[in-house]
Amino acid sequence: MSDLRENKMGVMPEGKLLLNMGLPMIASMLVQALYNVVDSIYVSQISESAVTALSLAFPIQNMQIGFAVGIGVGVNSLLSKSLGEKNQEAANFTAGNGVTLMMICTVLFMLFGAFGVRPYYEMQSTVAETVEGGIVYSKICCLLTFGVFMSVLGERLLQATGRTVHTMITQSTGAIINIILDPILIFGYFGLPRMEVTGAAVATVIGQIVAFILAVLLNRKKNPDVQLDLRHFRPSGKMIGRILGIGVPSMVMIAIGSLMTYSFNLVLDRFNDPAAQVMLGETGKTVFGAYFKLQSFVFMPVFGINNAGLAIAAYNYGARKPKRIMQVLKYGAFGATALMLVGMLLFLLLPDVLLGFFNPDAEMLAVGEPALRIMCIPFLAAGVSIIINGIFQGLGKSQYSMYVSMMRQLIVLIPVAYLLSLSGDMGMVWFSFPIAEVASLTLSIFLMLRLYRTKIRPLSAENHEITT
Repeated sequence: MSDLRENKMGVMPEGKLLLNMGLPMIASMLVQALYNVVDSIYVSQISESAVTALSLAFPIQNMQIGFAVGIGVGVNSLLSKSLGEKNQEAANFTAGNGVTLMMICTVLFMLFGAFGVRPYYEMQSTVAETVEGGIVYSKICCLLTFGVFMSVLGERLLQATGRTVHTMITQSTGAIINIILDPILIFGYFGLPRMEVTGAAVATVIGQIVAFILAVLLNRKKNPDVQLDLRHFRPSGKMIGRILGIGVPSMVMIAIGSLMTYSFNLVLDRFNDPAAQVMLGETGKTVFGAYFKLQSFVFMPVFGINNAGLAIAAYNYGARKPKRIMQVLKYGAFGATALMLVGMLLFLLLPDVLLGFFNPDAEMLAVGEPALRIMCIPFLAAGVSIIINGIFQGLGKSQYSMYVSMMRQLIVLIPVAYLLSLSGDMGMVWFSFPIAEVASLTLSIFLMLRLYRTKIRPLSAENHEITT
């Protein structure tokens, strides 16, 4: 064991610590949310079909992020735990094998970009502009996907060691570059060609690659808690298995989100009738895509708290400090509820203003305003659930998060949405979201109580034995 100095995650007062680590991550998440919306805002100036193309691309992008974050969660949890145990070599070996896994995922998504994108879009739309725009966008994002995977890993290494300010720098820089390049490349400013949807994709990958380069530099210069050399990149089946044991449930959880989006779009297809020239379902898809972009402004900051809480919980689990774990849960839930309350009020009171960013026509507003008001109802429940699930991941129980996600998005939301669609009123379909969120919060609380009994409370007994 290496003689490591005590990390702030083990000694700083819990509320102050969560603010210290969480605020930079909240700021960076807000910037991330901004650039997610900016793509769609600019593309909405092209056509509604172009907006729908980006909405249909969301599951693919979500899968990329899901694989990257899943591996990142596994690395984050094990690395923070190793640092809490003062085991430097284990921390370094975890980081090195995380790099190996990210490279494997990069190759897989490049292959999908080359061969799988066209069939994916042709299964989801018959509108030629939507299909071709989506294919171009997703091909570029998949073939240059290394920026996503390697930037996420670099950010997770900084996060796991408590350096969330540096995480904020990498994420924000990449996002700001994307925001700046979007209008330049989409509309062809400064003498450049007008690239439209292609320009949005190119701006996205350039931002990701810059974030990756910056993450590498900051880890080398500012993160002495992770010290990588060639021997740490040696693949270890045991270590990879441990990372995936924690990370795969997170991957599955986000993959479930992509499947939910795909399935929900199919439910909305029930409201299309090309023969009668009624395409209400296409408008519903556009609203659904706009909702996901808008709600990211509310959810991303909460995920910032979640990410900080995950690292703190993992560190203090390794350090055998159960009271600090529970305090982080309490403060995190309070902060998430406050943020979600603000978001819910905005969606309830200003849905027309929010949708106005997407150049809506009268039909989109008619569908979208009640939809946003309905889908924001469960925001408070969702905030608490997100924080609880961060504790699950920090303590190596990512499968609990997977169970909650399955409950929310597959077991409840899609079947309920389908049943409500049988009414013939698309407005009823949106009620599937609050129903699903109440079910998932109930399961989250149940599993948290179980985790407390089996993994957190026993730490108190261990500490008592040590002191006596």
